[in-house]
Amino acid sequence: MPDVLSRTCAPTLMARLAASGLHRDYVVYEQGGTWWYAGGSLATARLDGGSLTLVRAGEPVVSEPWSGRPEAALERASAWLLEHAERIFGWVAFEFGAYRHGHADRLAPDAPLATLLAPEVLVRVEGDQVVVESADEAGRTAVAEALAAPFPGADREATPVDVRLDPSDYRGRVARAVAEIQRGDYQKVILSRRVDLPFAVDFPASYERAREHNTPARSFLLSLGGVQALGFSPEMVAVVAADGLVTTEPLAGTRAFGRGEAADRAARRDLESDPKEIHEHAISVRGSLHDLADVVEPGSAEVERFMVVRERGSVQHLASTVRGRLADQYGRMDALAALFPAVTASGLPKTEGVDAILRLDEPSRGLYSGSVFSASRDGSLDAALVLRAVYQEGGRAWLRAGAGVIGQSLPEREFEETCEKLACVAEHLVALG
Repeated sequence: MPDVLSRTCAPTLMARLAASGLHRDYVVYEQGGTWWYAGGSLATARLDGGSLTLVRAGEPVVSEPWSGRPEAALERASAWLLEHAERIFGWVAFEFGAYRHGHADRLAPDAPLATLLAPEVLVRVEGDQVVVESADEAGRTAVAEALAAPFPGADREATPVDVRLDPSDYRGRVARAVAEIQRGDYQKVILSRRVDLPFAVDFPASYERAREHNTPARSFLLSLGGVQALGFSPEMVAVVAADGLVTTEPLAGTRAFGRGEAADRAARRDLESDPKEIHEHAISVRGSLHDLADVVEPGSAEVERFMVVRERGSVQHLASTVRGRLADQYGRMDALAALFPAVTASGLPKTEGVDAILRLDEPSRGLYSGSVFSASRDGSLDAALVLRAVYQEGGRAWLRAGAGVIGQSLPEREFEETCEKLACVAEHLVALG
């Protein structure tokens, strides 16, 4: 039976659990008014460019090569994990999309594509309750104690980060992309830049602090598959309801936010009237409709809301909602794959946009512009776009942000947009120690 506890501030509870050390692998996922902590490993799955590995109780059950479309391997992994848990969590790398769009030969043979987790302990915070679910009574007790423990990182100061350094010549790379677009090679590409951090990040403390200053569509905090990350996703790649309704929410067009009421109002007016931003958004919505049409019932793909303004932390965006009804022959991972990588994090046409990223962007993206997701036995999927995030792997920590480049783009303005986006996280990071 689950244990039901009284509720306090959800981000603080999630940070306490992540900082407790109870579980090496965990995923925190905020979905609307519900917060999930998935800790420990009943089973895991790892998909890379060469193989699919399924692990239970620390031992490989299956390790075999796969072929064909990666979403089929991802669906197999999900179905197997859902035999062990009612809800699973995981992440999908940008390279999953690069692989799917015909660029496998450009990736390392063992490039990580996805890691999935069936948790030992599932904590759900919703309304005024905290529900702890685990077959292990000792595990439930340990979680209850961690939830009640003081959180040592709560009052520590943020460490300043200079996000204006540009060692990768971002402006020059944007200029090269504009030239390629103007000669007709493609319509749009999202180019990014990486900001390396000179300190190790306290992820639970940074998550709690930064969540106070962000207004995400979803948030996440994870340590899974050798990757640590936290982020405040501005949009969804794909939401698949149990009844087959598929929703994606492309955001394209950006201005700063949080600089005072008058400045924010002026920025919003500029955003809503800027021809470059409107064009970038319109072609992104058209691209989402095109992608969705591949897996939904004919004629069901439609734009429900067009070009409203969403406020997301230190920036505001033009946003639209695109929906369709999943066709009978397709499942949720087909929907995710059709929309992946997100049109607002890759380019148009998508195959050519991914090619431009592999040529002009910095080395492999990994989790950046990929997805963190939750899936359950009822067939639903909730997959958030990984942006506005900090990453740590192999002893190195970094931020990353990009901007949509079209033929009218100005390199200096696109650089400023990356600074505005980086501020969502950079201003709130707490150093470890």
